[in-house]
Amino acid sequence: MKIIVKAAIGMAAMLVAAGPSWAFPDRPIQLIVPWAAGGGMDSVMRIFAAGFEAELKQPVNVVNRTGGGGITGHTAIAGAAPDGYVVGGISPEISFFKALRLGDLTIDSVDAFSRVSVIPAGVTVKADSPYKTIADYLKAVKDSPKGTLMASGTGVGGSWHIASGGLLKAAGVAPDAVKWVPSNGGAPALNDLVAGGLSVFTGSPIEAKAMLEAGRVRTLLLMTAERHPSFPDIPSAKEAGLDWTYENWFALAGPKGIPAERRKVLFDAAARTMQRPEVRKAMADRGITPVWDKPEEFAAYVTTFTERGNGILRDLGLAKN
Repeated sequence: MKIIVKAAIGMAAMLVAAGPSWAFPDRPIQLIVPWAAGGGMDSVMRIFAAGFEAELKQPVNVVNRTGGGGITGHTAIAGAAPDGYVVGGISPEISFFKALRLGDLTIDSVDAFSRVSVIPAGVTVKADSPYKTIADYLKAVKDSPKGTLMASGTGVGGSWHIASGGLLKAAGVAPDAVKWVPSNGGAPALNDLVAGGLSVFTGSPIEAKAMLEAGRVRTLLLMTAERHPSFPDIPSAKEAGLDWTYENWFALAGPKGIPAERRKVLFDAAARTMQRPEVRKAMADRGITPVWDKPEEFAAYVTTFTERGNGILRDLGLAKN
């Protein structure tokens, strides 16, 4: 009898010890978004969060941590307690903070799971803008003194800034010919555009979709090799004779050091989330391309992407290395 009791006690102790891991997650998950509500990443991550919540059977609370051209939110993800209860969305800006000397934060500062989506860059103007085509806009850039025209969509040296610089370079214009006005994401930049404070928005028309449909803005070009199925009336860069394409990516990540068994729960749930029909449809309906990478694929993609972006940052006179 004593042996049985001891065995039972031992088994109970093992179950108690294993309980937190086995039960994970047993409370809400926080998903940090480093950009403003209403922008591209915010839209993507809120769609993802709804599916992630269904898979984890726990609430997933989206928290916008803006500021510093993305530094604030990305730092919050990297510095969170590695218990699995905080994850976040990371954007390409994390690849360029170090080159811009904004901090030591890099893609290696977080535990990057996979891309969740990609969205193409574009050139969007106010509805009553004098620029009716991309040729009109580029001619205005060439004919105007440097810095006369102003663009925005992210912080200085951010992904949409790189998109703008690369497009101008492909058009034979100095990459920094257009003055860049920093913002905390696509939504505030678009508000500045329609208010008349900007000449162009070089983020994605996906971020501008509501304003496009309301007739408040017009997108002149997509920085793609071919027309996008969600925007069949918008010319591609290739059609315009410009050798430049650019797409932004948003990925899921967590702080380094999450226990392996908890990380597996999160990773597997995220992978299933990206296969959920309602998640894929919600993204596709907004022109967002859903993605889920194998770990080695994401690492290779980011390496190539970073090298290309750093080249444009040097052209812009922003890269410090």
